[in-house]
Amino acid sequence: MIEIRAMIAPLLALALVAAAASAANGDVGVASSTASSPSAAVLNPEEESGAAASASSTAEVTRLLRARDQALLDAIAPGDVKTWDAALAPDAVYVDENGQIMQRAEFLKQLEPLPAGASGKITISAYSATLRGNVATVIHTDDEEENYHGQLLKAQYLTTETWLETAGKWKLLMVHTYAVLRDPPAGRLSSQELDGYVGRYRAGDLTYAIRREGDHLVGGREGRPAAELKVEVRDVLFVAGQPRVRKIFQRTPEGNVTGFVDRREGSDLVWKKGE
Repeated sequence: MIEIRAMIAPLLALALVAAAASAANGDVGVASSTASSPSAAVLNPEEESGAAASASSTAEVTRLLRARDQALLDAIAPGDVKTWDAALAPDAVYVDENGQIMQRAEFLKQLEPLPAGASGKITISAYSATLRGNVATVIHTDDEEENYHGQLLKAQYLTTETWLETAGKWKLLMVHTYAVLRDPPAGRLSSQELDGYVGRYRAGDLTYAIRREGDHLVGGREGRPAAELKVEVRDVLFVAGQPRVRKIFQRTPEGNVTGFVDRREGSDLVWKKGE
């Protein structure tokens, strides 16, 4: 669903009404946002028309940009450089889901068709735009489906953009695409295997306690609420809703758990198992 945020014209209209009411009372200075009488808050026909025109303009621009963005997404799989070249401003910058910053020429150069055995599409599932004069800021959610050598892969992206209108044409100045992280599928371990993780772990002056409750583990720092620990694979646990973090356990050659690390983007917080 398209969300429209037409804010400038209504706010300006209200400010003009307040200023008029203030002037009628003989006041001088900054107009108050509070009307002096019930009638002061009523927009005259010209102001109502201006607000409606602004909302209509924003809706029209939003529809236009959404269509442009969908066309750009459709151009990714076939490596359609022409479509992107026509949309990007001369000084455009593209930041991809891996954090790589690319100038216009660099981005266009790496835009190639999907390799043999891969096909797919990216579809906009949510879109919102805010218009400020000749600048539009956009946020859209994109759902990807890719057939990779007979297997269906899915991903979701959150994209933010800045568009600039020049000489009646909208050009894309900035794109930042973020891969939306999701929790992995949860597996299961036997009660005996789960019991191997039970205990108290220390990292400096911090303590993390893990206990078994029936067929699952619960863990948390002392003084904080505990949460269920789900199993991704043996010795790799996670908390639902925290897809950036994994708890990776270490063992002795005999198989006894000695500790774990909280790993986030390749950085580890080390916990050692106590008695």
